Amino acid sequence: MLENPRFDRAAMRARLEAFGLRCTPQRFAVYEQLAGSEGHPTAEEIYQGVRALMPRISLATVYKALEAMVAVGLAARLTPVAGDLAARYDARRDPHYHFRCLRTGAVHDLPTRFDPELLARLDPGLADYLDRHGFQVTGYRLELVGYGGEGDDA
Repeated sequence: MLENPRFDRAAMRARLEAFGLRCTPQRFAVYEQLAGSEGHPTAEEIYQGVRALMPRISLATVYKALEAMVAVGLAARLTPVAGDLAARYDARRDPHYHFRCLRTGAVHDLPTRFDPELLARLDPGLADYLDRHGFQVTGYRLELVGYGGEGDDA
């Protein structure tokens, strides 16, 4: 396999083992494919990439590997929206924003710096409102949705 600076085998192994999961060659291959992806691929897209290296791997194995990575915090599952039937996956775990094309379903990272104070800036009274309703914010996601230019996958 090619060297991928976003893929750290030792960190992946440690994280899986901390949750009592084995580090199988299939999980390594799926995570390396995800971490090396330019955008946020679907399980099917990851499957197609991994099959080039492991022709006998099944789509079900890819899904199980992805869900294990989501469960231990190695990846995030991005929920499908507006006609996009398949979830997409993200190996980038630092807080960041996305933009999604509603025509193609492609999801990309925004270059904007994550702002942990954004909610307070949007509405200074929001925290009090949520407190009164017994809701504790533990994080937030920002995803811009729209349409890319002609022939653009974004």
